[in-house]
Amino acid sequence: MKNIFLESHHINNLNFGFGQFNYNLLKAIACSDEKGFNFYMYCSDTHKYEKEFNHFFKTKKYYSFQRYKIFNIKKKFDLWHSMNQNSKMEPFYKRPYLLTIHNISHIQDYNNYKNLPNHVHFQNKINKSNAIVYISEYAKQSTHQYFEVPEVPEYVIYNGNTIKELVIPENYKLDIVNERPYFFSIGEITERKNFIAIVKMMSFFPEFDLIIAGKNSTKEALQINEYIQKNNVKNVHIIGKISELDKQYLYKNSLGLLFPSLREGFGLPIIEAMTFGKPCFLSNNTSLPEIGGNLSYYWDEYDSEYMANIVKNGLNHFNNNPNIKNQMCQRSKEFSWTNAADSYLNIYKSML
Repeated sequence: MKNIFLESHHINNLNFGFGQFNYNLLKAIACSDEKGFNFYMYCSDTHKYEKEFNHFFKTKKYYSFQRYKIFNIKKKFDLWHSMNQNSKMEPFYKRPYLLTIHNISHIQDYNNYKNLPNHVHFQNKINKSNAIVYISEYAKQSTHQYFEVPEVPEYVIYNGNTIKELVIPENYKLDIVNERPYFFSIGEITERKNFIAIVKMMSFFPEFDLIIAGKNSTKEALQINEYIQKNNVKNVHIIGKISELDKQYLYKNSLGLLFPSLREGFGLPIIEAMTFGKPCFLSNNTSLPEIGGNLSYYWDEYDSEYMANIVKNGLNHFNNNPNIKNQMCQRSKEFSWTNAADSYLNIYKSML
């Protein structure tokens, strides 16, 4: 029986996009009826995930020192799947190699990037690949634009919808949510997420609040908090990491999603918001129009007054067209981890 190694150590951080991808794809593979392979997964807490996935995977314990060549994994697996493009965990010996590419968000200076260490590392992973999967057409297009891609089989497999709707207790309440209506946004507070644009825009919505969830121990989060204090902004709340229940509660009770990201390979919050039939206000760039389709509202620039007008007009359009909500819910169901897992299993078979 063939042995497949899933380089999945990012599963250790489920508050991160790569972690969510690893967890949900592995869970869907474990729920498949595939019996033709031995699967190995890579994680820190082996006992947790052996139980979580009902012992479907053989687990290999993750150690950070294995990033260094001399300590790379020496077992000769029949196929190595690098599930995240920035991973430094590699096979010691040359093996059939599948790479999943999520985005090229590391490129900030488009005139001076080819010799930067993270770009060289990314290119080396592409060079060794026998097949490549992209999570969106945009991820594929941008990879070809900025990298040298060998002539190997290439596939686009969309991420699935991570929301499995929970039963929210009737009297459940978050202290941050009061009687005022609010917009919601979520993601690690980094430069490319561009949260500062919607923070500034909120000056045009004094009657509404904005709640931003996600990792807030970053330099950009500090800068946004300084802006909030300096300008006495009262209607923006940055609340840090949240539980799955809190996330679903915040989506369900919000006015809609604000997502002004500058660079995305997919845009999972769009699908999550659509699950609850909430209008999505998005940057009109990278992968976001591909995922949001014609059911979302888009910003072409980041002037605060212009952005506020797009939101006001979008809310008016959404509230006067009740069919849009059902269409959003239906679109969210098109993104399935079961379908993604089936597609990956077919690729494994074709490579072996």
